[in-house]
Amino acid sequence: MYITQSACISPQRTFDNAFLEGDVKLYRGVRYAAIEPEYSQLIPAGLLRRMGKAIRMGVGAGLPLVSDNDIDGIILGTANGGLEDCLKFLNQIVDFNEGTLTPTNFVQSTPNAVAGSLALMSKTTGYNITHVHKGLAFEAALIDGLMLMEEKRASRLVIGSVEEISDYNHNIDSLGGAFKSEERGAETLFSSGTPGSVNGEGAAMFVIDAKRTGTNAPRIVDVAQTSYLPESGLGEKVISFLAKNNLEPQSIDALFIGMSGDSRTDHIYTDLHKKLFPATNCYSYKNLVGDYPTASAFALWLAVQLYDGKSLPDQCTYNFSEKRETRNVLIYNHFKGLQHGLILLASD
Repeated sequence: MYITQSACISPQRTFDNAFLEGDVKLYRGVRYAAIEPEYSQLIPAGLLRRMGKAIRMGVGAGLPLVSDNDIDGIILGTANGGLEDCLKFLNQIVDFNEGTLTPTNFVQSTPNAVAGSLALMSKTTGYNITHVHKGLAFEAALIDGLMLMEEKRASRLVIGSVEEISDYNHNIDSLGGAFKSEERGAETLFSSGTPGSVNGEGAAMFVIDAKRTGTNAPRIVDVAQTSYLPESGLGEKVISFLAKNNLEPQSIDALFIGMSGDSRTDHIYTDLHKKLFPATNCYSYKNLVGDYPTASAFALWLAVQLYDGKSLPDQCTYNFSEKRETRNVLIYNHFKGLQHGLILLASD
């Protein structure tokens, strides 16, 4: 299946061309909040007023794609969905002693609220599902789309992800050691040598076609996911994944890795790069948008820009050997070293 359109809202100005033109925001601290566009021209004011952040970002990124295309379904991946609205609703139960409650927070509290809102606002009545699998939610959404198209049940889909920073979840994860205890700038995140990463959020949406409709549309060749893989088995997993698609490590022109600055798990990325892809141009992205379960969707958005002939900011370059034509791209991301996802793209 081919990616013909994409949209992204992130801690960078990715909703327009500013980020790709060099307007890169370097954060300091452990929370990288999304830079949201002006929604008033897209979402009616009455609806916008009642939307939580996850709904706003998901609808803001996805509605233009859904409205501009005749699609057969909407497939999203998320780990937490509208968790902030869920917690607001639960607090209301306590505050009002299970009395009359505001329905808005309840309606928007479920993970599938974004996909549902997109369908209702665009009057899309086709396949609609949300995958909630922590760090593999987006990969699961892509696999779902691949299966639908292989079964000839869909020819055009919108597939994406959305994640928000919830104060409650952020505090719980902080106590669990997920984020750094010291204030650090994005430019030194990877060299910190300390445990923990930084929290991020955002939404990335893609129009997926069964047939190529544009000259620069990359093809999603294959997607793989696995959990609790021993570190010693990662290289073999990647090699077998590439071999399944008649490729070798040296066939990869660009590698996207999800380094997050966490000294406990970043060596998984660096070891893979050194052992299998030493001469491959390597890109990073979590130093710009933070770490969150479906961050691989942002990596996919970056890869689409490469295929479209655009240059990525220098802050995305982890290791650059030489300028190469972008034919085969591999995206590898793991979530806390436990869940591993692979996305393979090609230009043919």
